[in-house]
Amino acid sequence: MASHLANGDSRLSFWLRVREYAVPPSMVETATARRRAGDWAGACAAAGIDVDLAPRSVALSHGREAAAQLRDDLRHLAPDLLRWHMPRIAPDGLLRPALTVSLARYEGAGRDGVSPLHLVVRTPPARADAGQRMSLALWDASRPGTGAGSHPHARPSRRFRLDLHRHLWDVRRTRELRTRSGADRPPPFAPSARDAPPRPPDSLTDDGRCAASWWAALPDSLTDAGRCATETWSALPGPGRCAVDLWAAEARLLLRADGSAADGVVVRLDARHRLLLTPVGDGTGPPEVEVTRVSAGGRVAALPVLPDAATWVLPDLELLRAGLAEPGLLHPLVAESLVPGHTPGPARAVEPPGAPHVVECRGRQHRIGLVDGVLAPLDHEPGEVRREELLAALSGPPLPCLRAIDEAHRRPDCLTGVRERLLHGDIAGALAVVEGLLGPGAVLRSGPLLDELEAAAQRRIAYGLFRADLADPVPRRTLLPGPTRPRAHRYRPRHTTAR
Repeated sequence: MASHLANGDSRLSFWLRVREYAVPPSMVETATARRRAGDWAGACAAAGIDVDLAPRSVALSHGREAAAQLRDDLRHLAPDLLRWHMPRIAPDGLLRPALTVSLARYEGAGRDGVSPLHLVVRTPPARADAGQRMSLALWDASRPGTGAGSHPHARPSRRFRLDLHRHLWDVRRTRELRTRSGADRPPPFAPSARDAPPRPPDSLTDDGRCAASWWAALPDSLTDAGRCATETWSALPGPGRCAVDLWAAEARLLLRADGSAADGVVVRLDARHRLLLTPVGDGTGPPEVEVTRVSAGGRVAALPVLPDAATWVLPDLELLRAGLAEPGLLHPLVAESLVPGHTPGPARAVEPPGAPHVVECRGRQHRIGLVDGVLAPLDHEPGEVRREELLAALSGPPLPCLRAIDEAHRRPDCLTGVRERLLHGDIAGALAVVEGLLGPGAVLRSGPLLDELEAAAQRRIAYGLFRADLADPVPRRTLLPGPTRPRAHRYRPRHTTAR
């Protein structure tokens, strides 16, 4: 298999796994019901978001107008939809740690009457990411060092921001997702898009394959007689798919919203590659930009950064176009926007807990199932079971039915699903799977299943200590004697992105 196909398959399978486990349907249903009832704080609790703000005190500290805007945004906040669209990292699809994302900005609401007040959502650092919980708070640009506790990055990120993408968390704007994501346009690899533009030489493409959407969106200034400029094409990364056809409109929106007098917007493709989008025209016609390759640092560092949500194609749209996901797998608000006319179908049939399992035992088909809340053999007499358990304790060969029960307690077939649910904070879902298999009265035995549950409990303790500002600070790495390291050396490695 070609490498670009393997990379694409692994990336789409990554997002498919995230969509299956990261935001369980029970969370969506509970958060939606509480939001519709007007209980925005209850909706946040159902979606695993801690609230670190008091709207009532905002009126005293920042004015009644800012408090009214904040209350209005909180009433229309869909915390489960926000969790759905939060940035994630590979390989497990967990929330990007130590991140502060701006959701809304209230101009002139700072304590100085000039600086903006931000409604932000924060993710804990990797050492305290148990339960994948987030926190909702306020950040005052006039007092940037207050209200963040021990969070390592309290200032809102320039790259990860959602204040310009309210359709990713505000129920009043969710219908904009179809146009803002490009779902109302032909797929990037449609025949009409592939046949119209000329193909650049294979040496300028990723693994010999030309992405038609990139080629069609590149301006003429970067092509020469139908051939893409080498220095520009080499900057385009292969693993991710970029929403190039949306960059011009998003860049103009960014400059207008920030009131920036900058002459361009930087697109961060990865750690090494940057593109500079320079708007052209008088702003009356369709938005157009000139694209040039730039290096990180210098004057580029001071330019506005195109938000990550506007840089890449929506993963849900890619999954739908690839035929890997049905609309029913997506968040209801996302499916309603991307697939107009979609009606949620009946809930998937779930095997009732405690359903008997068939085991090959001494040449016969025997059943094991729940009896009084404990997994037990159904086709053996109690006296026979006690004798076999005693023989097994004396190092004798265990009965196949008892061996199957012991294996279910230590390493069940559902261990992978339990581990995924625990990593994404779905504790209730993981326990439901375990209780459905072993029964609510089961006593776990030593093995991988018990280790996973104990590790999840320890991580929850670490998160509680972080929330209470009782966690120990991250110890500095002790360097061995040797050559002096440069000041620019990164002691903390970059997080692997999901792109």
